[in-house]
Amino acid sequence: MGTENGDKWSKTAVVVIDMQKDFILPGAPMLVRDGEVIVPNVIKTVEVARNRGIPIIWVVREHDPLGRDVELFRRHLYGDGKPKPTSKGCVGAELVDGLLIQEGDYKLVKTRFSAFFNTNLHSYLQGIGVTNLVVIGVQTPNCIRQTVFDAVALDYQRVTVIIDATAAATPDIHIGTRQVD
Repeated sequence: MGTENGDKWSKTAVVVIDMQKDFILPGAPMLVRDGEVIVPNVIKTVEVARNRGIPIIWVVREHDPLGRDVELFRRHLYGDGKPKPTSKGCVGAELVDGLLIQEGDYKLVKTRFSAFFNTNLHSYLQGIGVTNLVVIGVQTPNCIRQTVFDAVALDYQRVTVIIDATAAATPDIHIGTRQVD
């Protein structure tokens, strides 16, 4: 992780959240407006991180096709004849084109907004010595915000959200979130 010379990035990881086809592609069942717009910035962030030796954590949803692990308010999407968004093994659960999990990256499956909730993310990051996070992906008022709040509650020293590499279903909410201190 990082370079051996103790540079400023040696305790940092990039957390890429929900950059999956069912959230990003036009007509997708869970479309996040402007999600497609940020794809080039997410790609660039991942490239920069890789060039600096910064670990990449890919956080994705891969739900049970019957919806048994889905939030209560989304279970109606998993009935008969429904698209079953981000179901494990379906095309919609795949990362969008241009994003690829490479050897050395870490993939984490979540079933709720926060990447920390009921996952091993915190212990994994502690194990590799990470104290600073860069968070990118979708969507700002839900998964991004909850992950950031949990990271702060878990005492990560620095938690950074790259505004141009995050998006929300409602752009006004994304912009409003950017202005909160």
